[in-house]
Amino acid sequence: MSDVHSKEIRSYNMSKIRSKDTKPELIVRKFLFAKGYRYRIHDQKLPGKPDIVLSKYKTVIFVHGCFWHGHDNCRYFILPKTRTEWWLCKINRNKDNDLKNQEAIKILGWNIINLWECELKKDKFEATMQACITQITNNLT
Repeated sequence: MSDVHSKEIRSYNMSKIRSKDTKPELIVRKFLFAKGYRYRIHDQKLPGKPDIVLSKYKTVIFVHGCFWHGHDNCRYFILPKTRTEWWLCKINRNKDNDLKNQEAIKILGWNIINLWECELKKDKFEATMQACITQITNNLT
């Protein structure tokens, strides 16, 4: 099966995908800032350069894209029908890196919150962020 786009169009589309400052990441940051939380972003001193670092709470937040990080049983994670093996390797490598980085962060004594893109959709956003704040504040004690 071949791609529905030409090589040039596919290349252009892929070049527009960002690894930092993604829409889900920005809405989480905006929410936290509005609630009075102050944070750093993409701290290179920590394994995996977490998306959001709340030093006061010794907590990091990773905002994962469902496709790129292979969110199991998620409607937004659909394995492409072209170059399936290549994509599977890439996504599995991302998952492995996530696990390694999170283990290293835990060893350093940090708490980890993983947020998935699908959990940040309008119908789930408030509940997801309330649970996130609960986790952050529970880490203070």
